[in-house]
Amino acid sequence: MVAVSPEQLVAAAHGFVDELKARGSEIDATRHLPQDLARRMADAGFYRMCAPEGLGGTGTTPAVMAEVCEILGSGNGSAAWCAFIGATSQYTFVGLDEAQLAEMLTDPNVITSGVFASTGTATPGTVDGQDGYLVTGTWTWGSGCHNASWISGGVMVQPPDGDPYDARAYFQPHELDIEDNWHVSGLRGSGSSTYHARDVFLPAQRVTDPTRRSPHAADPIYRFPQFATLCLPIGALCLGMARSSIDEVVAIAGEKTPVGARRTLAHRSNLHRVIAEADVKLRAARSLLYDNTDEVWEAIQDGRPTVEHRRLMRTAVVHAVTTAVDVIDEMYTVVGGTSVFDDSILQRNFRDVHVATQHMMVGEPVMELAGRVLLGLDDSALGL
Repeated sequence: MVAVSPEQLVAAAHGFVDELKARGSEIDATRHLPQDLARRMADAGFYRMCAPEGLGGTGTTPAVMAEVCEILGSGNGSAAWCAFIGATSQYTFVGLDEAQLAEMLTDPNVITSGVFASTGTATPGTVDGQDGYLVTGTWTWGSGCHNASWISGGVMVQPPDGDPYDARAYFQPHELDIEDNWHVSGLRGSGSSTYHARDVFLPAQRVTDPTRRSPHAADPIYRFPQFATLCLPIGALCLGMARSSIDEVVAIAGEKTPVGARRTLAHRSNLHRVIAEADVKLRAARSLLYDNTDEVWEAIQDGRPTVEHRRLMRTAVVHAVTTAVDVIDEMYTVVGGTSVFDDSILQRNFRDVHVATQHMMVGEPVMELAGRVLLGLDDSALGL
C-alpha cells in the first residue's frame, strides 16, 4: 500500500481542477464520471480518505478530506460528490474480516460506492455447502456506482432465531441490476442511479455484522461523530462550488460590457457590494466549518463525541450549504444572461448546489433537532 500524505492529497486535488472545469459538459452528458477520471482520482488516494491506514486507507483527518472535496468541488460538483461517496463507502471497511478486505484491496486504490440506508434484506442460507446470505433490495441515490468495482448497500439481516439487525452487503457490479434512471437537473455527472439485488447469494464474509469487534474500531476516525463524517464533505464541496462561482464572476466582470453600458460590468457599484458581501459570507461559513471540525477532532482524541460535538458539526455543515446556495444564486443572477448557457460554470454550480441541498444529511430537520438540543428538549439527539 502506497502511503499518501495530506499535502499530497491536497496538491493532487488542485491538479484536477482545470481539467474538471474543461470537462464539465462531458461529465454532465455522460451522466456519470468518465472512468478515466474516476481511475485517476482513485489512484490519487481520494477514495481512501475515510479509512485508517490499517484498513487500506490514507489515515486522513476529516479536515483534510473536507479540503480535498472543497477543491474538487471548485472544479466540478459531480466529481467531488463521487469522491465523497467513494471515500465514505470505505469508512465501513472496519466491519470486514481480513480475508474479504484483502480480496477487495487486490487493487489498493479500489473504487467503491454505496448507500447506507438499510433498504435490503439478507436472509441466512447455504448454497453448495457455503454459508452466506440471500440478499434482495433496492438502493436509490447510488452515486458513483457506474465506476465502482465494489458496491455496498445497507441491509436488515433476518436470522431464523433472534431480532433483525442492520448490516452492510458488498456486491460486485455484475451481481446488481443498475438502472439507467439518473436524468436530473443537477449533479448530473454523479451517476446516482438506483440499483437492485434480486436473491443474490453472498458469502457470509460479504455481509458485515456491525457488532463485529475490530481493533480499528477505536481509531479516531471512528470516534469522530459518524453523521458528521458522512455529511462534512457535502458542506465542503458546496463551499468549493461557491468559491468558483465568485471567481467566475470576477473573470466575467472584467470582460463583459452590458448592453447599453460604456464600461465593463466590473464598474457597476451594485456588483461591488454583492461580491464583497458574498466573499465575506463564504469565508465566515468556511471558517466555522473548519474551526468546528478541528475542535471536535481534537476533543475526541481521548474520548467519545458528546451531543454538543455532534450539534456543532451538523449545524456548521448545514450553514455551509445554505451559505453556498445564497452565494451561488447571487453570482448566477448578477452577471445576467451569461450564466444561462449549458457550458457556464455558473449554471452548472446553480443546478448542482440545489440538488446537493436535497440530501437528507443537510436537510431542514437537522436544524430543528439542533434547536431542540439548544432548548434542552432533547439530551440524546441520536439523529445528529
